[in-house]
Amino acid sequence: MASSQTVRGRHVERSALTALLPVAALLPFWLLAMVVIWLPIRLIVDVPVWSFPLAWLLLGAILFVPPIQVAVLSPLFGAREPTDDEAAVIAPIWRDLAMAANLPRYRYVLRVVDSAELNAFACGGHMVVVTTFALDELTDRELSGVLAHELSHHLGLHTFALTIGHWLSLPVVALARIGFFFQNVARAATDSFASHSAVLTALGRIVSGLLTAVSWVFLAALYASDALGNLVAQSSEFEADRRAVHMGYGRALADALRQVIRLGGGRRAIGWRARLMTSHPPARTRVARIEAMMRHPSG
Repeated sequence: MASSQTVRGRHVERSALTALLPVAALLPFWLLAMVVIWLPIRLIVDVPVWSFPLAWLLLGAILFVPPIQVAVLSPLFGAREPTDDEAAVIAPIWRDLAMAANLPRYRYVLRVVDSAELNAFACGGHMVVVTTFALDELTDRELSGVLAHELSHHLGLHTFALTIGHWLSLPVVALARIGFFFQNVARAATDSFASHSAVLTALGRIVSGLLTAVSWVFLAALYASDALGNLVAQSSEFEADRRAVHMGYGRALADALRQVIRLGGGRRAIGWRARLMTSHPPARTRVARIEAMMRHPSG
């Protein structure tokens, strides 16, 4: 096991709090989506408007129950249980990581995704997912650094706000798609059945335009929330790297990132649009920071 400083359990880091900013930006549009969904249902069933957001929040809270979370997220990401050969590689690494973090080894669930991408990620509040390519290409030591980084996301509560944001975005996404669908229907109906009447054509165009405007409001909210989320996520990557270093896995993580660089990944985003679309800092920058932290542990 790598030598480490004592790292005790979960700790709310600054990036876990800043990760709530995209959630706050999305919140009014989510509430608006709840009202839009409530309006037609109220015509059938007399229910108070506050019951819809409350029910959605309660359903989201259930997702943090570990067995339910694993059952829901595993098929969503196409993740599966490790095979016997994969478990033989991962299990001893995870056991050492749990000891380094002073945690029960079964608090988190490990899953594997069949993918030709060198990647791993933490999701929900209890899952760590690694790709088959990472298992094949990384040495046990390098893999330990990657898993230490992903465990650090959980220990820093970085995935908490992300999971909430994804859950709140679902009705917003649904309404945006429904709006664009009905906009296309309104346009097609206008062209097919109202082309002989200037008044009906104008009315159809107005309805289509309103639906388009409403859809773009929800879509723009999603884009803005995602862009803000990507910006704050970069700080969580640095903090997860820092925790991995404190656990004694800095050198292993840096070597794994060098493998990413060797395979052509982790490049610096060029242009402001590209920077808004990426949630990870450049791999070379991360390696440089990790090496600096190892040279100056108290920094």
